[in-house]
Amino acid sequence: MKNAGQNSQATTSSVASATAPTLAVLIPTLNRPRDLEIAIKTLLEQTRYPQELIIVDQSKTDESERCVHKLFAEHPKAAQIALRYTRDSRINGLTMARNFALNQTHCDVVLFLDDDVELEPDFVERLLEGYQEDPSVTGISGIITNYTAGTGGYRLWQALFVHGPFRDERQEIYHRADSLRAAGRIPVTRFGGGLMSFRASKIEGLQFDKNLRGACEGEDVDFCMHLPPGARLEIDPRARLVHNASPAARRVEHWSASVVRGTSYLYYRNWQSHSFAFAWLMMGFGMIALAAALKRGSLKPWQDFLAAFRHGKQVGLGKAPAA
Repeated sequence: MKNAGQNSQATTSSVASATAPTLAVLIPTLNRPRDLEIAIKTLLEQTRYPQELIIVDQSKTDESERCVHKLFAEHPKAAQIALRYTRDSRINGLTMARNFALNQTHCDVVLFLDDDVELEPDFVERLLEGYQEDPSVTGISGIITNYTAGTGGYRLWQALFVHGPFRDERQEIYHRADSLRAAGRIPVTRFGGGLMSFRASKIEGLQFDKNLRGACEGEDVDFCMHLPPGARLEIDPRARLVHNASPAARRVEHWSASVVRGTSYLYYRNWQSHSFAFAWLMMGFGMIALAAALKRGSLKPWQDFLAAFRHGKQVGLGKAPAA
């Protein structure tokens, strides 16, 4: 009986292994060698490895490239992952890098990661379990465990000004990361670009907005808005990571400007039927910018707000590339 049980377990394991989807991890990076090193180290300590790691490096120096190749040369199991490393400073921006990476993979599932994340050891395993358990799911994301909820005043501001498609359900899920650790997968309408995965067959032919260049807030949500009808997206709270939000290669501006830019972009590209909700939200952001300008005794926060709004609008209408 013991041998029969062992044979049964071996057969079950063999079937599970045979049906497991293959995974490609896609990481764009720019001038963040130390952050990328940490991310790759946590990827190499996973309980389940991807078949491919595709890194698109837009840096002018080879520091990040040398670091990654060194990690792969020294790690005893790294040979299980096919590494494809492209360094090309002519690739301008996150969306161009992601589109380039998408064209390099042949796996069943693609996982987009930022270069400044730290994965918990079973992150990949948990994601792939979801695809095995639910063959119809379009995409699965993990959860950010160090997301801050903001002050009580800011949460009140959100409740007052953020409505319609501009209300992002991800934030409330991230805020409850600790209490949701053992929860099942949660349906959502959008993903964050730093930890989202999709079945390759469901996104075949789909690319990130080619109008975007440089830093391009909102590109992840826009990608989700253009998925095929009936697409199902879920967050798995068991697939966990820390997002370190590296300051490298980021704009120097008031914090709200990046949100205004991404929101304006998404409105003009996808959500113009929600004009009242958008106008109300921009009024709320305008109040934040004016308050910051008065507090600092400087017009810069207000100028950042106006520039971000104009830029997001232009890019959303396809009239100007993001720089």
